[in-house]
Amino acid sequence: MSVRIDIQGLRPESVTVVPSPLAELGMALHALSEPGHHPGLQGWATGVTARMEPHLADRMSEADFLWRTTFSDLFLPYAAVPDALPAGTLAGELDQLDKLTDEQFVDTALEFTGVIAYDTRVPGLLSDPAGRRRALAVAASRGPQQVRFARRLLDDPPSVRAWLRRFLADCAGAFFDETWSRLRHQLAADARHKTELLRRKGLAEALAAVSPAVTLDETGTRITVDKLTDGHARVAADGLLLVPTSLGRPHLMVLHRYGWQPVLHYPVGSPELASPASVEELTLRMAALSHPVRMRLCRHLARSAHTTSELAQLHGLSAPEVSRHLGVLKRAGLVTTRRRGRYVLHQLDVTVVARLGSDFLEGMLR
Repeated sequence: MSVRIDIQGLRPESVTVVPSPLAELGMALHALSEPGHHPGLQGWATGVTARMEPHLADRMSEADFLWRTTFSDLFLPYAAVPDALPAGTLAGELDQLDKLTDEQFVDTALEFTGVIAYDTRVPGLLSDPAGRRRALAVAASRGPQQVRFARRLLDDPPSVRAWLRRFLADCAGAFFDETWSRLRHQLAADARHKTELLRRKGLAEALAAVSPAVTLDETGTRITVDKLTDGHARVAADGLLLVPTSLGRPHLMVLHRYGWQPVLHYPVGSPELASPASVEELTLRMAALSHPVRMRLCRHLARSAHTTSELAQLHGLSAPEVSRHLGVLKRAGLVTTRRRGRYVLHQLDVTVVARLGSDFLEGMLR
């Protein structure tokens, strides 16, 4: 399984490496919401959380599906704007976010529902009543707060857009401006290094430096990103964009949304992970993960809690089949469950999975 980007005809000067403060703010919100994904950031996350005003924390949970369940492409809005690059300032990139149409904004914000195709042209949720109903049903499984927000988004996109911009600006003042002032130099240095590799040694060398999971084929016409998902994109006149992240490790993400410029959002730095499990635990857990279906289930469960019926729909399986696989994972101590109203939600325990080794964890979170 992989994401493939066709780059036939791509000119070297059309490959751009540049940091993005808005993308990094999105990863900051994700790390605060899912600290288990980022063991190396626990000190930072604890400090930010301790200083955060309760009102801002409440607003953060109100729309956390934009950065917790999936990393929304709203944090990479320049990919949807013709001939645009990251503006380099948060205010400038929020202005780029304002350039998205309501349809683009809603479809991208509700990507977590999985009811709209990602890399093909399909009707938008604002014009598709059946898609709207499915999106609200999926949001309901996340809880009343999520469904209220999703309903607001579908009924009144402009007010939600204004809300999101105010929220992100408030996050900048509360904690992100200080964090960005420290990180931007590291990210700019990495961008310069990758740009120099592009100029001196070519795209293959630069992509190898981005991640061993990113390769260029022998013909130089296709990039393959090794991920537990399938996807396809084709570069257009805007070219290919590479955006480094410090807070995002270990996530290696590929924006391959239909009609948008492809983006590789790649991690720099290497925080340490937890120590390995005992031999007995390792044997049990690796046996549980030996089935390819359970590997694919883990990819979704690593990002968010899901119900059995959601997983069945996502993977084209019956609910009893999914339940059997979940039972194996739970007996191995890899999956936790909790009840929310009439829904039973399952989620991968990334702290436990981290003990299996960084290669496996990064594969799940890629």
